[in-house]
Amino acid sequence: MQTRTMSMIEAITNVVVGYAVAVLTQLAVFPLFGLEAALDEHLAIGLVFLGISLIRSYLLRRLFEAYQLR
Repeated sequence: MQTRTMSMIEAITNVVVGYAVAVLTQLAVFPLFGLEAALDEHLAIGLVFLGISLIRSYLLRRLFEAYQLR
């Protein structure tokens, strides 16, 4: 069984790595679609998705933990 604290640590680690991957992907992909954004805009867009991803990851982990206990 995973504690809530460990679920949060796992979720945060997953999201931070995902954030870096997302920003690097945006930097590579946006120009292919003719989109232009400054680095601070890429970072801000990434932060929005980081927040959503953190909540999603934590809730899914807790859901699976609850399912495993049954």
